[in-house]
Amino acid sequence: MSLNKLNAISPIDGRYRNKVENLADYFSEEALIKYRVRVEIEYFIALCEIPLPQLSSFDTSKFEALREIYTNFSSDDALAIKEIEKTTNHDVKAVEYFIKNKFDGLGLQAYKEFIHFGLTSQDINNTAIPLSLKEAMNDVYVPQYFEVLEELEALASEWKAIPMLARTHGQPASPTRLGKEIQVYVVRLKEQFNLLNDIPSAAKFGGATGNYNAHKVAYPTINWQEFGQEFVQEKLGLYHSFPTTQIEHYDHMAALFDTLKRINTIILDLDRDFWTYVSMDYFKQKIKAGEVGSSAMPHKVNPIDFENSEGNLGIANAIFEHLSAKLPVSRLQRDLTDSTVLRNIGVPFAHTMIAFQSTLKGLSKLLLNKEKFEQDLENNWAVVAEAIQTILRREAYPNPYEALKGLTRTNEKINQQSIANFIDTLEVPDAIKAELKVITPSNYTGI
Repeated sequence: MSLNKLNAISPIDGRYRNKVENLADYFSEEALIKYRVRVEIEYFIALCEIPLPQLSSFDTSKFEALREIYTNFSSDDALAIKEIEKTTNHDVKAVEYFIKNKFDGLGLQAYKEFIHFGLTSQDINNTAIPLSLKEAMNDVYVPQYFEVLEELEALASEWKAIPMLARTHGQPASPTRLGKEIQVYVVRLKEQFNLLNDIPSAAKFGGATGNYNAHKVAYPTINWQEFGQEFVQEKLGLYHSFPTTQIEHYDHMAALFDTLKRINTIILDLDRDFWTYVSMDYFKQKIKAGEVGSSAMPHKVNPIDFENSEGNLGIANAIFEHLSAKLPVSRLQRDLTDSTVLRNIGVPFAHTMIAFQSTLKGLSKLLLNKEKFEQDLENNWAVVAEAIQTILRREAYPNPYEALKGLTRTNEKINQQSIANFIDTLEVPDAIKAELKVITPSNYTGI
């Protein structure tokens, strides 16, 4: 059976493939292989630039041809490496042999034993994967994040003057404004994004157990720690973790996943709020010709985009949580559990991207039902009791809270007239009564 969208096991490679296919450039098996080749080539070039004595005669004009091995990397190249892997039963060793074959083709046989010189496979994996992760963040995640943020900022501005009945514990509470409630999410997202920017894209590079043993025994006069730091930070644009065991300790990657999870949680919180606002009839939804909301009830227009987003964020966060809890833990100098787990880092990113797109779609379909906002406020005049009792406190009126509690904490309907009648009974100057009567649920919205 050939793989297609209908027989893919995972919905991110099936139903949702068109939403996340750009992530394949960073998190697919082919992408991982390509990043490994890139690191191996750049490492060889860095050795030439020291230069090691045996590489001092290397023609530096060949660097461009070497870099073309990964810049022109194709699916056929990836398949060739997988074919080699059938014999080696080792994915990184297969990459090394592939590059050696390329050196043969370029007439560089004399230098090919310096491919992967002194390294362990984790020097390649623990630079290739953080590099792919960093570039996926910059190229895919960040633009999608800003789409969501900018849409929320636009809605916060558009609806900044819309008074809205707040609900705390599900009960009517001091009024607010719709734009301000959306701005809460804007600020929360921005603050988490700032934390995201502070997390280094860390990589391990230091030989079999992190000490440059093989490097030092071969060339004891070279400062290999300095070389490794310069290679990782200057050549690859990553942060050099040192000291390490055989593998990167993944603490920074765990911090990244935890922060992405918090951003997702904020979006999930937003999804649920807007879902509830739709159910409260605060928003209608744009109707698209041909769509149905139910197989049995033709009247329904469901808030399915917010539901879809919430579901995908839940899956993403479950995997991000496992990644951040598991990756920093490795037995002694290394076990292999990180290897299989790291192959899944594209999965939570994919579900996150699906969710972001669903949230955007849901927001784009909202139609403000201003009359419902106004009706809810008009039906809940009891919420101005806080304002009245606070002014009475200012005026040193005796027991103002208790007076308002007696008026409002009943099952009787409180309306504008009952509030006005209560104000008339207060033993305060007429100017204070006039001040109190100006307050309405629609204008008692704070700053």
